[in-house]
Amino acid sequence: MTLLERLEQLHAIGGGPGANRLGGSAQEDEAHELVAGWMREAGLEVEQDEAGNLYGRLRGRRPELPEVWAGSHLDTVPAGGRFDGALGVVGGLEAVQRAGQQERTLTVVAFRDEEGCSGPGCVGSRALCAAWSDPKPAAFLELHIEQGPRLEEAGAPLAVVTAIAATAKGEVVFEGREGHAGTTPMTGRSDALVAAAEFVLELRDAAAAVDGAVATVGRVEVEPGASNVIPARARVSVDVRAPDLTRVEEVLAVVPTELSRTAEVEMAPEPMQALREQLEALGVPVIELASGAGHDAGILAAAGVPTGMLFVRSLNGGISHSPDELSAPQDIAQAVTALEGALTRLAVSVDE
Repeated sequence: MTLLERLEQLHAIGGGPGANRLGGSAQEDEAHELVAGWMREAGLEVEQDEAGNLYGRLRGRRPELPEVWAGSHLDTVPAGGRFDGALGVVGGLEAVQRAGQQERTLTVVAFRDEEGCSGPGCVGSRALCAAWSDPKPAAFLELHIEQGPRLEEAGAPLAVVTAIAATAKGEVVFEGREGHAGTTPMTGRSDALVAAAEFVLELRDAAAAVDGAVATVGRVEVEPGASNVIPARARVSVDVRAPDLTRVEEVLAVVPTELSRTAEVEMAPEPMQALREQLEALGVPVIELASGAGHDAGILAAAGVPTGMLFVRSLNGGISHSPDELSAPQDIAQAVTALEGALTRLAVSVDE
């Protein structure tokens, strides 16, 4: 079975439009079971930790050495794309199969609930890092689509990721007073949704004023939620990102509630160099990009695991978190070849 066929099987779980395997859902469970079967067919040792993260191990000739990992996640946003997360898992599996036995154990990992549609995200990788008792991996590589337009604009298929942006996430709740939509004068209203709407615009303007920052309100919940009742409460999600935490804090000056923050994190020199060398060997431009999206790679890097990421060009203007998400088969093929080479290099060259 080819990598693209595996992506199609995962995409079919849960039905459309788009990919629908939300973190913690039966569909995410089904995806993990499917991938576990592929791991066993490939001769890997399969196990699951307490957080539900899935591991497939190809034991090395020197199993006492720290392992080299590759992987990503299998959950999606509602009506998401077929490549986000899943490419990193099935691409990692194929790269490990091609690499074969090395000195170090090669491990493919599928983390749980990276998207965090109703929470902070990266649930599985955070749980792993918080409870780590085993030796940490010698290196972790995550293959992922770019989810943006920069590689398409540059005419380049792949990029080495340099860092992952700082973020702040949470919710803001606005209180008002419910009343009849037809009998309460405009001058006497306390409309929670109006207050929330004013905040959304203020947040937009705050992010636009900070270089490299973005801010998104992607979910709004209104109570009591009737068309003829003035909203008494409005709850909005807030997602702020910037190249560093200092700039995130500048945007947060307009947010009246404390949010959960994650600092920016840099990728490690040796995994980055291993990926650069593979791009050079393929004869493609060596592009370096910072990631505006969060990834499990950022959680492992912050926990002290030497980490690298490889981006694959996103087409259709870089659209992601959408059924229109697209990457070219030839770009994917080059990415898996680069990942295989980098894993092989790191399996013998990372310091003990």
